[in-house]
Amino acid sequence: MTHVLGIDAAWTKTQPSGVALASATSEGWRLVAVAPSYQRFHDLAKGRKMEGRPTGSIPDASELLASASVLCGGPVDIVAVDMPLSRLPIEGRRASDNAVSAAYGGRWASTHTPSISRPGPVSDNLRAGFEAMGYPLQTEPDASQGLIEVYPHPAIIEFAMADKRSPYKYGNRSKYWPDLSATGRRTNILSEWANIVSLMENEIEGVASALPPLEGGTANGVDWKAYEDMLDAIVCVAVGICVLENRALPFGDKDSAIWIPKPGCAKPIRLRSEP
Repeated sequence: MTHVLGIDAAWTKTQPSGVALASATSEGWRLVAVAPSYQRFHDLAKGRKMEGRPTGSIPDASELLASASVLCGGPVDIVAVDMPLSRLPIEGRRASDNAVSAAYGGRWASTHTPSISRPGPVSDNLRAGFEAMGYPLQTEPDASQGLIEVYPHPAIIEFAMADKRSPYKYGNRSKYWPDLSATGRRTNILSEWANIVSLMENEIEGVASALPPLEGGTANGVDWKAYEDMLDAIVCVAVGICVLENRALPFGDKDSAIWIPKPGCAKPIRLRSEP
């Protein structure tokens, strides 16, 4: 079986990072697990209930791979990470950042500019940790086992065949819709998330049922951010699947590359039988 681990990696050790895991089955890809932090992911592997506020921590490649192996029953093939990665020290914009911004900037999906401090050592240690475990950074076409960098904004554009990026970031809701009430903004975010969940469900079965409900007015800001982090981690997994299936391309050079699904990459809508 083939397995993909996706990580929406925080650029600092104080913020939580979403983690998702999917496996290929005879009927297609299926989501095995999703969690709003590294510790919550490890809790799942240990059979513990995910409780309490998600917290940040330093990613440990060996521990993440071990937990993933317990959950999916075999070694991971691709680790897809939403965070700047490079074989060289990251001190500013890289060839990969410039290539993605040139291709997707007009569609509101330019990359953020990394620096020596953000993500800095967090990125360096994560890359080195996975390389030590046999997952080198992959920057060339036809990648197989290894570590890849992904960026959800352009990925979602391609999965949705959209003209521009989705306004789905919870923290930017007041910028997206400055004239709407708080309730209206949350309603719009939920609508954007529902669209992305539908796209991901078509790629990976089990996404919709794995994510927690947010309706009802009881969710707080932590709950909303945790949902977003998990959704981004699932998008990372979907891009990793595209890489394995030759449905993605690297943007950058031999030292750093951001993998983005090819135009027209989305799988045909699956017809589901009536219950």
